[in-house]
Amino acid sequence: MSPTISGLLNQISRKARELLESREGTAVERLLQRCHELVSSRGEASGLALASDVFEAYAAFDDTERLEFWLATEAQLGVDRSALLGAIDDYQADPEADPVWVHNASEPRRQELFRRLNSAPDGTVSLIRMRESLRGLALPAATAKRIHSDFVHLFSSWFNKGFLELRQISWQTPADVLEKLIRYESVHEIQGWDDLRRRLAKDRRCFGYFHPAMPDEPLIFVEVALVKGMSGAIEPLLSAGEIDPEDADTAVFYSINNCQAGLAQVSFGNFLIKQVVEVMRHTTPQIKTFVTLSPIPGLKRWVDSDPERCARQQAGDEPFVGLCIEYLTSFERGRLIDPVARFHLGNGARLERINLSADSSEAGQSRSFGAMVNYLYEADTIVKNHEALMARGEVAVSPKLKSHRRAPVAALRTKT
Repeated sequence: MSPTISGLLNQISRKARELLESREGTAVERLLQRCHELVSSRGEASGLALASDVFEAYAAFDDTERLEFWLATEAQLGVDRSALLGAIDDYQADPEADPVWVHNASEPRRQELFRRLNSAPDGTVSLIRMRESLRGLALPAATAKRIHSDFVHLFSSWFNKGFLELRQISWQTPADVLEKLIRYESVHEIQGWDDLRRRLAKDRRCFGYFHPAMPDEPLIFVEVALVKGMSGAIEPLLSAGEIDPEDADTAVFYSINNCQAGLAQVSFGNFLIKQVVEVMRHTTPQIKTFVTLSPIPGLKRWVDSDPERCARQQAGDEPFVGLCIEYLTSFERGRLIDPVARFHLGNGARLERINLSADSSEAGQSRSFGAMVNYLYEADTIVKNHEALMARGEVAVSPKLKSHRRAPVAALRTKT
C-alpha cells in the first residue's frame, strides 16, 4: 500500500473513530452503527477505514461485549424476512422473473458485512480470528449455527482449491513457518527443534496449503514418512533412524493438522492428500504404496457406552479387531461415526489394516485403547471407493479385514 493511500486511510479512520466516540450509546451500540455504515458505504477509501475501525473496536471488546455484539447482529443483520417474503411473492406472481432476487433477499445481511470487512488490510486474517473468538461465547445454539454458517459460506469461496498453494516444507523453510508447525501439531506433539529436524529429514516429507491472503500461515499440513513396508505403530515410526529414500517403498501419512480454528468446516484435507499422492508419484517413483497411520479418536468412548461392547473389547485380539471394524464402518444419521474414518474413506481410501497396541501414549490409550488404523490410497480405486460410499453407503475394506467375523456374545462373556 503506497504511503499516500496509507496516510489517507489513517486520516479517514481517525476521523471515523472520533465520530464514533462522540456518539451516544454503549461501545457495542456504537460499533453496530459503524457496521451499518460499512454495509451501506459506497466510498472505497471510507469503506476500508470503516472496516479497519470495526476490527480494532471488536478486538478491544471483552467476552460480554462480544456476546452482545453477535446477538445484535442476529437481530439487525440477519435475513430481512419482509424483503424475503416480498421477493417470494413477486416470484410466485411472475415465475419467469429472475430468481436471483429471491436468492439475494434470502442472504443474511451479516454476509455483506463480512465481505466489506474483508476489504481491510489483513481483513481475511482478521475475520478468521473473529470467528475463532466465537468459541468461548455462550451464544444460543441456533444463533451460533447461523453465524458460523455465514462465515463458512464465504470462507469456502475465498479458500477455494484454486486459490490454495501447495508447498513442500523443509528444514530450509523460513523459521517463522517452522515455529508454526511445532505450535499447530496436534496429533503427535513435536518435541522441540531436534524432533522437528528429524521430521523434515531426507526420508520424510511435509506438505502444506497456503493462501495468498496469509502467505506465512499454513492452513493445513501433512507429515509423511518414507519407509519399507506398512507401518503399524506410531512410536517406532517417530523414533526410527534415517533411511535412504531410495530404499523405501511406502509413504505413510502419519499426521494431518488443520491449523486455523477459524476455518473449521472449510475442507482442505481431501484436496491435500490426493495432490500430495500425485506429487510423490512423480518425485519419488520408487514409492508404490500410499497409506495412513491414523488414530481412532472415538473408539473408546463408543465401546465404553455399551456393556456388550466392553465385553468384546476385553475378550481378546480377534474380537477386538472385529469391534474396531464395526465401529469404523458404522453409520449414524447417514454418515460414518468416526471422523477420521469419515475423512479418509470419504476421500476414496480403503480400510486396510487394524493395528492393536499401536499407540502407547496417554492420548492413544484414552481415545482407542492404543489401536490405530491404516487407510490405503490407490490411485485406480479412489473414485470408485468414493462413489460407492456416497451413493450406496458401501465402505471399501481390505479382503483380510472382510474375513473377520463377530464372535458370539455368549462366548465372549464366558471368556471374560
